[in-house]
This record gives sequence, C-alpha cells and structure tokens, in this order.
Amino acid sequence: MTETESIVYPADWDLAEVQDIAELMRAGGTPSRSKKEYWGGDIPFALIEDITASGLYLDKASERLTQAGLDSSSAWIVPPGAVLLSMYATIGATVVNRIPVATNQAILAIQPKDGCMPEFLALCLRAYKESLSKLNVESTQKNISKGIVSTFKLPIPPIAEQRRIAHVLGTVQQAIEQQERLIRSTTELKQALMQKLFTEGLRGEAQKETEIGLVPESWEVVELNQLADLRNGYAFKSNDYIEESNTLNIRMSNIRPGAHFDLEYNSRFLPNEFAENHKGFLLEDGDLIIAMTDMAHEPKILGVPTIVRNKTGKKLLLNQRVGKLEPIHLGKVNFEYLRFYLSQNRIQRYLISCAKEGVQVNIGKKDVLSVPIAFPTRLEQDLIVECLNELDKKMELASSKKTSLQDLFRTLLHELMTGKVRVKELQDEHN
Repeated sequence: MTETESIVYPADWDLAEVQDIAELMRAGGTPSRSKKEYWGGDIPFALIEDITASGLYLDKASERLTQAGLDSSSAWIVPPGAVLLSMYATIGATVVNRIPVATNQAILAIQPKDGCMPEFLALCLRAYKESLSKLNVESTQKNISKGIVSTFKLPIPPIAEQRRIAHVLGTVQQAIEQQERLIRSTTELKQALMQKLFTEGLRGEAQKETEIGLVPESWEVVELNQLADLRNGYAFKSNDYIEESNTLNIRMSNIRPGAHFDLEYNSRFLPNEFAENHKGFLLEDGDLIIAMTDMAHEPKILGVPTIVRNKTGKKLLLNQRVGKLEPIHLGKVNFEYLRFYLSQNRIQRYLISCAKEGVQVNIGKKDVLSVPIAFPTRLEQDLIVECLNELDKKMELASSKKTSLQDLFRTLLHELMTGKVRVKELQDEHN
C-alpha cells in the first residue's frame, strides 16, 4: 500500500489530480428567473436537489429551459456520460448523467478521459467527499470551486479494476433503489387505500354526503375533540439532560414520518427521578402523539401522528411541542385508526395550512382537535387498522433492508476506493 497526503491506495494504482483525468471541467449557470420566456422549454435543467435525489445516474431534471434561456446564461448542455458534482451546500454529491442536461452554477460537470470510467469517478469523489468538503470556501453558505476540484487528488486503479469496482457498488446501489421504489409504491398504495376505506368502509354499504364528502351511511362525522383531548408535553430544560439514564425525553426530533418513531435518534436522557416527579407526562405503549412544531431541517414532521412503541425498557417523558392525544371514551376509539386517519395527505395539508409562522412553525391544540373524523364502529376501526398495518409492515421491512444496504454501500465504498479490499478478494470470498 502507498500513502500520500493521508490517501492510502495500492502500489499498482496512480494518484492523480482531477484535472489530469478530465477532458473538460465546466460549471453551469442560471438564466434570469424573471424572464418567463427562458423557462418551460425542452432542455432539462438540473439542480443540486436532482443530484441528491438520484442514485448513481441522473435520468431526469426538475426544471426545463428554452433555447433562449440557455443562450442568455453560462448554462450549457452537458452530454451524457459526464460526472455532475455538487459544489455548494451538499458538497461532493455526484451522479452520472444519462441524458443531455444543463445545470446551474452550483454543479460542476466533469467529462473524464478514456482511461477513467465516469461511474468510477463519480463513486470515487463520493468516497472522498469529506476531504473535499474540508477545502470549502467560507461564505454565506459553504462551497468549493472548480479550481479546488481541479487539483484534488484521487487514487485511480487500472480501467479494468475501475469497471469491477463500479459494478460491485452499482449492484448495491440498484438494490437500494429497488427498496426505495418499493417504499414509494407502497406509500402511494397506502394513501389510495386510506382514501377508499375512509369514504367507502369495508362493508360496501350505501354512502351519505357530509361536510367532509361521502362516507358510509352508518358512520358518524365528529370533530376530534369529541373523541380525544390533547395534552402538550413538559418544557424540560437543556441543562436537565444528563449523559445516560433509564429515562428518555421524547422530543420532536424523535418523530419520523411513517409508522413509528425512532427512540434512538437524537435521544436525550433525563434523571430517573424525573419519571416520578412528572408522572403526568409519562408515555405508554399505544399512546398517540403528534408533532406540534416543525423542525428547521428535513424530514418535515409538523402534524405527523405517531403511535408509541417502546422497545428500550426505558421510561419515556414527553417534551413540549409534542402533543399526546388522550381518549375521552375508553374502548370507543382505536388510536391506530386515528393515527392512520390523521396521516392522510389531505389532513396533513390541512394541519400545515393552520400553521402559525414565528421563530418556529407551530400548530395549536384547537387546530388539531377541530379536525373532522369519519368515525365507524370500533369493530370496523379494528378491521381497517388490520388492513393498513399490513402495508406498514411491508414498508418497515423495505426500510430496514434499505438501511442495511446503505450501510453495506458505505463500507464497500470506503474499502474498495482505498484498495483495502480488492474486487478479486470479494469474488473469491463468494465463490
């Protein structure tokens, strides 16, 4: 192994600056947004979001330019087979474009020479993106320049090994994308099924017109406040937190879109005596909680309802700006039914429309409790929950597989791009 400037690579590899393996390096540009005639044409125009939302390949762009828009700016049409590198914000994100595409100034297009495979270069830049990010130019947002990328050094194996590395990593990436497609399709199916179940029910009975549209004749339409009350969490202080204990503070950052929330994500611990001193804020399995405030970053969780599933054995205390729904009539409401009902796209849009801008974006207790609910018998609630839970299990399995594949991809990316593991060794292990 050879080590140069903290880059470890095999002795039969080269260490090359990006400009030495590139035929052309050029950033794009953005036409004036005020000129309508520059937009909506036939030329795909890629943004950083398009890169981060793609796998290894870019096949579509979120915007389109006219020829006049292209001619008016430094944007240009990048031919297929180039590496597109994000230089602003998400530094080091890469894709290989499979379509002719124009880009904005935050994206550097790199056309590699014959001795460098585009897929390999894209993956290699990803492997070293942390090192590349450290070279950022401080401004209102972190960014790097074409000049910085040009002199950035990468370990480059012979072309045959490049192909093998790209094939292995590409195979894992395809498996990740397959799980992502499964999650998307199942999510769409779930929303469609919820719409059908909450308007037609399970019994095929006649429908009646109500203030929220058609529902089965035997169902009621009631405001949520007739089924449950909403209690906010306690305003624990940041200096209450300790390094570790048997008591977890459940905050907005624990809530994730989907069927569950992640107790281990961004967890904070409170002294164990707090569970005794704040009994009214303890959470139990089956409790329904809802995010009353949005976070400044993704994923957006305002109005997202979640059922508590505690597998940690620890006690859970609810923090402020997370509401807990408490039943008014025990046994009448299946809170899983309410969770599914409140997670409909139309309900989520309604809650977001109620949000009040401030230092944070908030919804109030009255906003949540005023949501009209299509409400069947307890038996039909239970049966609807059973149907929808099957789709949630399918999504959770796909999410788990995706996470495992992403972990594998990161490990292989590091080990293959440094030569710690050679592709032939991997092949031998599996023969």
